[in-house]
Amino acid sequence: MAEFENTLPRTFEEFNEQRKASFIRVKDFKQAGNRLVGVLCSYTPMEIIDAAGASAVGLCGTSDEVIPDAEKVLPANLCPLIKSTYGFAYSQKCPFTYFSDLIIGETTCDGKKKMYELLADLKPVHILHLPQGRERAYEREGWREECRLLKERLEELYSITISDDDLRAAVRRRNRLREAQLSMFELQAQQPPAMGGVELMSTMFAGTFNFNVDSFATQIEDTVAARKAAYDAGERPISADARRILITGCPVGGVINKIGRTIEANGGTVVCMDDCSGERTARMMIDEDADDILGAIADRYLSINCSVMTPNEGRMENTLAMCEKYHVDGVVESVLTACHTFNVESAKMQAAVEGAGIPYMKVETDYSAGDQGQIDTRIAAFIETL
Repeated sequence: MAEFENTLPRTFEEFNEQRKASFIRVKDFKQAGNRLVGVLCSYTPMEIIDAAGASAVGLCGTSDEVIPDAEKVLPANLCPLIKSTYGFAYSQKCPFTYFSDLIIGETTCDGKKKMYELLADLKPVHILHLPQGRERAYEREGWREECRLLKERLEELYSITISDDDLRAAVRRRNRLREAQLSMFELQAQQPPAMGGVELMSTMFAGTFNFNVDSFATQIEDTVAARKAAYDAGERPISADARRILITGCPVGGVINKIGRTIEANGGTVVCMDDCSGERTARMMIDEDADDILGAIADRYLSINCSVMTPNEGRMENTLAMCEKYHVDGVVESVLTACHTFNVESAKMQAAVEGAGIPYMKVETDYSAGDQGQIDTRIAAFIETL
């Protein structure tokens, strides 16, 4: 396994200025003695990383830039998120992947879990074995054991002991961040909404690269206060005629512009992100006074509604509740190419949404620009019918 010191990659001079700045920033962060752990999924129990005194940074690939590099190793007919994630590590083009002490993966799909075996040749990797359901007692017990094993791995990695008090303190910080995120999401329930959906999605996505939980929570709180004050003063950044769209499906990080900006350029506005980084996960708090704090953390993450779970009726129920809360005119489901669980489950989502009398459209896409024209046409036509 390759060992990475706090040195820049050999190809550093080839990078653009923005990426160079990111490499320098995270290099300085590491040289100051800070700990950095790369994460790839909403099922990763962030409080355990926080309690280890480490910063968590998102590593999911959201660009087609490195997919040609990835396809030197991986098959072409694979999910773009998987290929992009591996491509950034393989090409050493992502500063956060390059400087991570450890990458935490999870077995949410077959493509990912086999990719992690290859990723482990490039970086230290710890795998969380996620159960396929939540209704059987052994599934919850097994997931708690996975969380305990992660805690032990971090203790061994950093030669520390993570106490229950450390976990409780981390829970308090993360609950504060979730409260701040909820307050930002709820700006969109206004009619018209108090901020643009692309701005909302971009803010949340940027948080995956923030090394400090408290500072990100403060940033969101300040933004929400400013938007509320402006709204109360009569500012209306979004037209009252804009059609209100809920986005569901796969993580939106790589399609914010491709789908989100297209919606907002064609008379729509994104009022709700109902993916794994949206309100349905932010609403899930952890009881910081629970007797078994590690168990409470484990239970919270296992309760996330994702298409990898069977059954997963809670996701559709949540989407319908969000449609009502955010006065939604239409639902757009974004499915990444070769993401079989979301693609299959989209049939149930469509039935639930249209059964409630709400128009629905599925967009199956990747991170390339090749289908942008087609998506523009389809989204424009969909919004025009609302």
